[in-house]
Amino acid sequence: MNGVEVTVSKYPVLIRPLYAKEGGGYLAEVPDLPGCMSDGDTPEQALASVNRAIKEWIAAAKKIGRPIPPPGTAGNFSGKWVQRVPKSLHQKLAEQAKREGVSLNSLAMTFLAQGLGKPNRKAA
Repeated sequence: MNGVEVTVSKYPVLIRPLYAKEGGGYLAEVPDLPGCMSDGDTPEQALASVNRAIKEWIAAAKKIGRPIPPPGTAGNFSGKWVQRVPKSLHQKLAEQAKREGVSLNSLAMTFLAQGLGKPNRKAA
């Protein structure tokens, strides 16, 4: 699903429709403020709700002494990076991608996302 980007309180907000299995309505996310999001039955309701969420996010960050990213910080990343890997790893990844019918980029992105989603485990 595609979203629409608008600017609220100087912070860019991404608004996208939610699938029925997600509960329907619209989701408004603030990429510059991790975890700052809200929803509503309409894009306008989601936007109004996320305005409150931005204020609450900033207030909570101040209260615990967390730095507040300036607006537009998340937009400083293009989403593109180049990684050199051993030839043997490149071959294994390319073969796995072919078996799954996806591009090498899609496979690598999926593996990275899965790794980021795992809880950190400290070595004993």
